[in-house]
Amino acid sequence: MTRKKQILIPIVILLAGILIFALFSSMKKPPAEKEVIDDTPIVAVERISVAPLTLTVDSYGVVKPKYETELVVQVSGQIVELSPAFVRGGFVQQGQLLARVDPNDYQAALIEAEATMASARAALETERAQGQVAEQEWQRITDTSPTELSLRKPQLAQELARVKAAQAAVLRAKRNLERTEIRAPYDAMIDSRNVGLGAFVTTGTSVGKVLGTAIAEVRLPVADNQLAFLIAQGKDAEVNLAGNFAGRDIVWSAKIVRSEGVIDSTSRMSYLVAEVKDPYALLANKQQEPIRFGSYVKAEILGKELASATKVPRYLVDNSRVALLNSDSTLRYASVDIVRQQGRDVIIASGLAEGDQIIVSALDYPIAGMKLALNSQADEEAIDTSADEADSQVALNDSGAEDKS
Repeated sequence: MTRKKQILIPIVILLAGILIFALFSSMKKPPAEKEVIDDTPIVAVERISVAPLTLTVDSYGVVKPKYETELVVQVSGQIVELSPAFVRGGFVQQGQLLARVDPNDYQAALIEAEATMASARAALETERAQGQVAEQEWQRITDTSPTELSLRKPQLAQELARVKAAQAAVLRAKRNLERTEIRAPYDAMIDSRNVGLGAFVTTGTSVGKVLGTAIAEVRLPVADNQLAFLIAQGKDAEVNLAGNFAGRDIVWSAKIVRSEGVIDSTSRMSYLVAEVKDPYALLANKQQEPIRFGSYVKAEILGKELASATKVPRYLVDNSRVALLNSDSTLRYASVDIVRQQGRDVIIASGLAEGDQIIVSALDYPIAGMKLALNSQADEEAIDTSADEADSQVALNDSGAEDKS
């Protein structure tokens, strides 16, 4: 009996344990299924647009006249006349009278010189006649030859020299009389006037300064490494000059006419000189706003032309490669040919095609071929772009149908 108890008790305990485990197992809730997490990196992209591009070089400078002249009096006397246009800022034409020195003394000097010349010519004619008479008399004498003095040739040469001296005096008197009139050497603007009406001036006195209005110049400093982007180092290049006039931003057209040919020892820059025709728009057929002397302008020099190029932010380029999103949503690296850096952008001439999607967001561990996903905003932009292209195509088709009809 005792032996049976020893056998049954362990069996009962084992069965009780199994029942209790089954009971607790039936009460336990099944584990909740974990949601599958998509860890595909999300990126933002921009579509590449490829088009012809003209390289430019930026510079700056100050507008100055090509010609400027200090007007100096060449005779002495009193200022008896001043032109109303001979004031600071006045515009004058070539040959226009600006000031006049009292001409009375110089007119008298001219009359005196002309009288002296008339007297010298009369003496010359008299001497010629006397020489002819002397020659005729010597022709009757056959036993000896006449001398130069006998034929009065030295006297004739002396009278001829006096006539030439009188002619020179007349020319000098005429020139001095002309110099009493101070005229504009070319079409100009008056920069300054230093004399007043009634003032007495002497030879060498400065009466004013004029600035030529036909052509203005701008010296444009250009770094030596930037000349590579210009055709023929900028010779004959077109230039857009941007400045301000009467509170408005205006652009003037100019042209590079020469290089100064040296590198400035201080700035280490090369200087190109641009010219602007008719800077003050004085021609009747010109509607451009004037570009004033002394104005500070920014210059954009047009350089080489690229058949196809695009601009990309510089931070997106790593070791001459950019990250692109393929049509199958995978990462691809494209090698690109960088022509130049321009501010925060780089200009790429080859390696990218129209419509390529460049990744503009950062990737932690980018690997070529990895799977990527677009963010919702990028998806919406892509949808909008596709819709716009579809609308444009429909419009073109409708226009073609109307043309056929």
